Amino acid sequence: MTAVPGRAPAHATRNALRLGALRGWTEFVQSLRSTQDQGFYVFMGVASLAYLWFTRNGEVEGTDLSMPTVAMPSLLGALLAFGVVIGPAYALAMEREDGTLLRHKSVPHGMQGYVTGQVVFHSLGLVPLLAVLLLPSLVLFDGLMSNGAAGWLTVGWVLVLGLLATLPLGMVLGAVVPSTQKVGTWGMLPVMAITAISGIFFPIQALWGWVQAVAQVFPTYWIGLGMRSAFLPPEAAVVELGGSFRTGWTVLVLAAWAVVGLALAPRVLRRMARRTSGSQVQAARDAALQWVR
Repeated sequence: MTAVPGRAPAHATRNALRLGALRGWTEFVQSLRSTQDQGFYVFMGVASLAYLWFTRNGEVEGTDLSMPTVAMPSLLGALLAFGVVIGPAYALAMEREDGTLLRHKSVPHGMQGYVTGQVVFHSLGLVPLLAVLLLPSLVLFDGLMSNGAAGWLTVGWVLVLGLLATLPLGMVLGAVVPSTQKVGTWGMLPVMAITAISGIFFPIQALWGWVQAVAQVFPTYWIGLGMRSAFLPPEAAVVELGGSFRTGWTVLVLAAWAVVGLALAPRVLRRMARRTSGSQVQAARDAALQWVR
């Protein structure tokens, strides 16, 4: 069979995706064995649980819901949005500088495999992060999941849409930042600011109207809202904007971000890969050494 010019054979694409998925799984297993990553999971879990514990006696104004009941699903949403934006951004920026991307670019369909590996690795990386928060919370705090199987189903589709809406943004960010050191300025600070205004740590109604409008543009607010709709009883919607969980709008906004991100990320990555050269990698290594010194 003759291959169509300019089009990758189907078996070559499948092989690239398979190798990419295997690479992502291998990196995830290595991450679980890493003392540094284990410490990160423990720190995030302890810090989040401490916040929930110290607010356990408080109630959300206008309801009989405890603060942990409302805050925990919001924290899950924040960890999802933050983790799959900053994590891929740092990884992509670092692997551009150390030559990993250049090596992938030099082999057939290497970029397809690389992107697949990143998606698998960072998606799986959410599992221990969510587990260290969710499992102890279900034991320590009563009434966290009041919707039974329907609630867990909602958690599932919010996680999937949330990943699709935010992970491509992390890849785009990692592709456009000039260096690894700039990820904090270009990515972490804006993401933290967006999280702060998205109703994660305090009701969004307490903010100015224009700030509420800005927050609703980004996926973080909708991921948190979707998580609250999964965990909280229907009557808890009275404390949300518009007095509703707005499930339809949650799906539409997250799906829109997913479509935009999935369309934009491959183009940005291909452009970055074309512009990456051995001399640039060496220059980035020299700059990194200067930074360390």
